[in-house]
Order: sequence, then C-alpha cells, then structure tokens
Amino acid sequence: MQDVDVLIIGGGAAGLMCALTAARRGLRTVVVEHANRVGKKILMSGGGRCNFTNTGTTPANYLSGNPHFCKSALARYTPWHFIEMVERHRIAYHEKELGQLFCDESSKLIVKMLMDECDAAGVEVLTSCSVERIAHEGERDFRVRTTAGTFHARALVVASGGLSIPSMGATGFGYELARTFGHAVKPTRAGLVPLTLSGTHQERLADLSGVAFDVTANCNGMSFSNKLLVTHRGLSGPSILQISSYWQPGDELVLDLLPGRDAHGFLTGHRASRPDALMHTVLAEALPKRFAQRLCEVWLPDRPMKQFTPPQLREAASLLQRFPIVASGTEGYRTAEVTLGGVDTHELSSSTMESRLVAGLYFIGEVVDVTGWLGGYNFQWAWAAGHACGEAIAA
Repeated sequence: MQDVDVLIIGGGAAGLMCALTAARRGLRTVVVEHANRVGKKILMSGGGRCNFTNTGTTPANYLSGNPHFCKSALARYTPWHFIEMVERHRIAYHEKELGQLFCDESSKLIVKMLMDECDAAGVEVLTSCSVERIAHEGERDFRVRTTAGTFHARALVVASGGLSIPSMGATGFGYELARTFGHAVKPTRAGLVPLTLSGTHQERLADLSGVAFDVTANCNGMSFSNKLLVTHRGLSGPSILQISSYWQPGDELVLDLLPGRDAHGFLTGHRASRPDALMHTVLAEALPKRFAQRLCEVWLPDRPMKQFTPPQLREAASLLQRFPIVASGTEGYRTAEVTLGGVDTHELSSSTMESRLVAGLYFIGEVVDVTGWLGGYNFQWAWAAGHACGEAIAA
C-alpha cells in the first residue's frame, strides 16, 4: 500500500490542474486515469487547437442549480492566471472571436505544459489505471484499490468528468461515487449539443446539409448570436450548441434569421427599390441562396415584391425574425461537448470544493453541477476549480 496525501481520480483538465497545484505545496500527489492517456478532451477540443480559456469569463457564463457557487473559484483563478502559464511555456496563441483563446499550433502543447508542470512538482500520473474499490476508513482516511495497487490517501479528489463523448471513455463513475458517499446528484443531460429534427421538419431541411449562416437563437429568455449549420439530422453550429443547454423537449425555440437587421425595413426597402424582384432573390442577399429558395418553397410566397401588401410584408418579416424550430431532441452524449447537471453544489464548499458531508472528499470539474457556455468557459471552470481544490487541501 502506498501512502499519499492526495489521490486524484481523473487526468483531465481539472484533475491535472489540481495535481500540479497541490504538489507545488509539497503534497504527495497521485493521479489515476482509466484511459490510456491523460487530457483526451483537451486534445480534441477546438479542432485540435484547444480553446483553453475565454478572457470574458464571468459567473453569468455558467449554468448551475446554484448560480453563486462558481463565483469564488473563478474570482481567485482568472483566465489571466492560466494565460501566464501558457506564455511561460512559450505556447503561441490567438483570439478567434468573443474572447476565445486557441493555440496557434496544437492542443498537445497544453497537455504537455500541464504534464511538465506536474513532473516538475513531483506528481505521479498513472494511466490505464482503473479504480476497483474505495473504502472510507475514517475522517480524511481513504483506501483506494486500483489496477496499479492500493493507495492510502488523506484527500480524495473526484475529477472523473461527465458523460459526454463516451467514445473517449466518459462514464458515470463520478456520479455513482458521489451517491455512495451520500451526495445528491442533479439530473444529467447532454449540453452544447446539436439538435435533431424529425418528420416533416427534418425533411424540409435535410437536403440543405452543410448550409451555414448567422442567426440569433432564442429559448427560455436566452439568446445567442452566431453561426447555424444545417445537418442531415437537424441543426448545429455555435448558436445552436449554445442554446441547446437551455432547451428541453417541448420548449419554444425561435431563430432570428436576419440578426442585427430590421426585417420589415429590409423587405419594405426592397419592395420600393426592386419591385419586380422575386422574394427569394431579395432574401438571397441576406441568406444563403439555397436556404432563401427553401423559405419561399415552404414558408413564404415567391412572387414579385410589388405584389406583397403591407400586412403581408409584416407577416413575412415576423417569420424571418421569429422563425420557429420544432426540435425533436439532441444528438445526445455521443457528440455533446459537456454534461449538464452533476454533483449538487449545495453539498460542496464553493471555496475549496470539499464535500460538506465527508471530510477530505472533493469534487471538481465537469462532474459538478456547473456547466459553461461554448467558447473556453468549461476549461476555465476546470482550471479554477482544480486550482481552488489544490490550494485548499490541508498540508
């Protein structure tokens, strides 16, 4: 049996950040990762370039049953702290849009940076190592049997992630473990995920797969303006991924197809300047031609602008600015970037991530009921939560 100060289950973003932070303080720290390598989500993120943070991060960019929970950790470890580490390791990066920072080269550099920091601090990282049994012997006394041996730890950190992208090894292990220790787990569902259409709704758009354009997606009082992508099964793109976290089956979802424009003014202006132009020709000035044609095949009459009465133009404008989408579901965890829900934050300390029920037990990262928007926010939560936990574990 190996005695350690900190045993961390999960070698993802939160787990590695916690490990290097704790080990820098002189704590004997071991990370066990059941996959064959650490940081798999980091490696695949941002198209292989890792959207590692967002400079505009605020608590308002997160969903949680307890919206105040993330404030403390985010305030104490900001994007600029992580950027300092990135720059110290001379990793070139750029801002893509809306504060999103990406590596110029490869996400492998972020994983290497974290591993180099762990190595320098003396962290032991074990891959292809599964947890077989956990015994709670008493306060701050855990015995964890793994395929690499048994560990006796004073602190046990659960950083095992959520259910998203099971092909990379995602499981519900962290939720099951939380329940065995008496913790409540908020219902989970796929977040930042493409929406699916069915029946007539799908048939009308399926052959437009690949068409992309800017929209504003609106649902349950939230709005996101960005690209929409038509897929063979439904809708994707940043605006849809964002709104998917706020949508559930049966909820009203509408799109503004002309974001930032006055649709009525757009149509009446063209009626005056181009009275003989067909409606689809006019719409094709603001929308992809194929989508404009489909609008006029299914939803709008395709006739010369001069033949539209003022009430008809107002009706057309209303459709363009509140275009209804009847989604049947989502693509599920298979393609979801994150998992909504998780370990109930009311039973955790917001400053340390420690369980209020079991001393020495901590939960960090995606396993917790804190979920960020698309655009680097989830990584920033992982860094902040991991750092808060690593700083708090008693030496």
